Amino acid sequence: MPLEKLLEQLPEHYSQADRELVMKAYAVAEEAHREQKRHSGEPYINHCIAVASILADLKVPAEVVAAGLLHDTVEDTSVTFADIRRDFGDTVRLLVDGVTKLTHLPRVSRGDQHPENENGNEEPIIQPALLGRNEDIVSETLRKTFLAMGEDVRVVLIKLADRLHNMRTLGHMPEHKRRRIAQETLEIFAPLANRLGIWQLKWELEDLSFRYVNPEKYKEIAEQLAERRPDREKQLEEIKDKLVKLLEKNNIKSEISGRPKHIYSIFRKMEKKDRSFNRVFDVRAVRLIVPDVPSCYAALGLIHTTWRPIQGEFDDYIAAPKDNFYQSLHTAVQYDDKRPLEVQIRTPDMHLSAEYGIAAHWRYKEGGKHADKNFEKHINSLRSMMEWRGDVNDATEFVESMQSDVFKDRVYVFTPRGDIIDLPAGSTPIDFAYHVHTDIGHRCRGARVNGKLVPLYQELKTSDNVEILTAKRGGPSRDWLNPSLGLVKTQRARSKIKVWFKKQEDEQNLTQGRATLERELQRLGINEINYEKLARDIGYKTQDELFIALGSADLSINKVIKQFSNTEEIKDILEANVTEKPKKLTDAVEVVGLKGMLASIAKCCAPMPGDEIIGFVTRGRGVTVHRRDCPNVLKMHDHERFLKVGWGKAEHTYPVPIAIKAYDRQGLMVDISKLLADEGINIANVTVNVNHRSVAVLKLIIEVRDLSQLSRVLNRIENLPNVIEAHRTNAG
Repeated sequence: MPLEKLLEQLPEHYSQADRELVMKAYAVAEEAHREQKRHSGEPYINHCIAVASILADLKVPAEVVAAGLLHDTVEDTSVTFADIRRDFGDTVRLLVDGVTKLTHLPRVSRGDQHPENENGNEEPIIQPALLGRNEDIVSETLRKTFLAMGEDVRVVLIKLADRLHNMRTLGHMPEHKRRRIAQETLEIFAPLANRLGIWQLKWELEDLSFRYVNPEKYKEIAEQLAERRPDREKQLEEIKDKLVKLLEKNNIKSEISGRPKHIYSIFRKMEKKDRSFNRVFDVRAVRLIVPDVPSCYAALGLIHTTWRPIQGEFDDYIAAPKDNFYQSLHTAVQYDDKRPLEVQIRTPDMHLSAEYGIAAHWRYKEGGKHADKNFEKHINSLRSMMEWRGDVNDATEFVESMQSDVFKDRVYVFTPRGDIIDLPAGSTPIDFAYHVHTDIGHRCRGARVNGKLVPLYQELKTSDNVEILTAKRGGPSRDWLNPSLGLVKTQRARSKIKVWFKKQEDEQNLTQGRATLERELQRLGINEINYEKLARDIGYKTQDELFIALGSADLSINKVIKQFSNTEEIKDILEANVTEKPKKLTDAVEVVGLKGMLASIAKCCAPMPGDEIIGFVTRGRGVTVHRRDCPNVLKMHDHERFLKVGWGKAEHTYPVPIAIKAYDRQGLMVDISKLLADEGINIANVTVNVNHRSVAVLKLIIEVRDLSQLSRVLNRIENLPNVIEAHRTNAG
């Protein structure tokens, strides 16, 4: 029985009362989920037990394991929060609440747990409007969980355990959902586990996600790993034996193990260092666990005197821990066979913290050791990174801010006085200025990095010395909040800039907001628009409220254009004055189960998109696609040669004429072409005229997906050197 296995996994230090609490939670969850099944067909309670089992392995308190068993009861059954409070107390109730999805929006996102219906695997039809609201509920739920994490980190441990088991069983999900869930895991949950320092969860979430996000590459690396494992293990055994003898000879006790290479980390290293699998995998890696810190440095010195250290490969994370409190010595040496050998050296406590991160706190308590001094530091660090959390009400923006401010790696830069400032990777001088002091941020007009003037969009790197050049008075520029320009990357800075604009008079904001929107619409070639309707679509009562929100930077122009892109009239606007065909069909026919197979349209019945079709396997010409009512099909008797086929997804692009005015310079067209290529935009036509004043007017026809992309591209083009303006024109 799964329950018996769970009870065996419970930490030995649990009291009888703790065990009874877990059993009581199981009884309630089992009764509540009794009629429910997962996609695999197994009883739903098995998922609850698996989540509790993952938590038990982390040695968390009994209340957390109980909450893991109950985590879906309020969301999916008739059990209420009042029931949980009555039976299990406030702590369990708050933990369950923290991981319960919001229910005030349509619940179309439960496909990560349940079959879609009882009759088959068909995806229910969801209206486009509901799809947008479904994204809202996902973001709102994540926001709720992250806010709860700021109060009690145990909430997010339950969420991570829930997601890990869902990823382990993702193969039972419909294919169209696997990639979406895996991508979300790779972008949000794996970085979250990393920020908490829980390596055990991080690497498994990454590898499981990568399997569905990039299945071809995953399979390629996995097969190569399997082929070389025997030789590699033999080499590592020889290396470990030599290291053991060397350390024992010098009276250093140690535990030595080969360090496993995980598939996603190999892929990331291949991409980051632009190396082949052979060159990445060729690096052997071992881990030494020694009794104390002096032994760490003694072992390091011994290894460096025995083998030649590789320059630039030594990191001392004991003296300077990583931002998730990871500690270890890292080095790489040239081994006897002239090939690299990576070595990590750490103490048992450091190893525990590296593997279990913030969850190591409860393992310290279980072992009867002194209080884990890093636990409070870790919690305070998380709260500090999220100090803006009360200023952001938009759920999507909140999740994006978590990704930029909390999940990213950190950089450490210096003020002119030598103070160290800790910032998310990718931060700019403006982010630095606001971190030092709000007023310095408001008055920032330029920056020197390592003594040289730099543009305000330059990304800072660890060890940079940053000096902010300020004006005597004034405030931030509205351009700083334009995401296309990349001037501000952190939510902390964005929040402070928004507060400044909120203090401006509503009348000024209204005038500024109207001018901003009218200017953007004019640039996009949109002359007539119902502002009142647009305001209501975005959630404002009147157009004045919309303008004030734009002027105060509560609402970004990008979001307005994105909302406008979703309206029915967008197609007519984009197609205006365009004679070319406004869309193209890619992968015209999909052969079910045989991706990439050659398919051609039968001439006898000439099926068109929308017709019901069937495929017929020919001899040497792939699959011929016929209408189902084609007379030739009805006459055929080789039924085993028929295949199920379907029309591919239509990718709509619209040819839009734009004009760019710029001071002529060498490489101007190259820069524009590269920018458009980065956006995945095709140039259908281009003409260039340069007048006697060296002013170039470039007229292009570009193929864009929607107004949002057009707006973003025009913004980016205007930010190129020498460009005066870029706007949409009328064809001809």
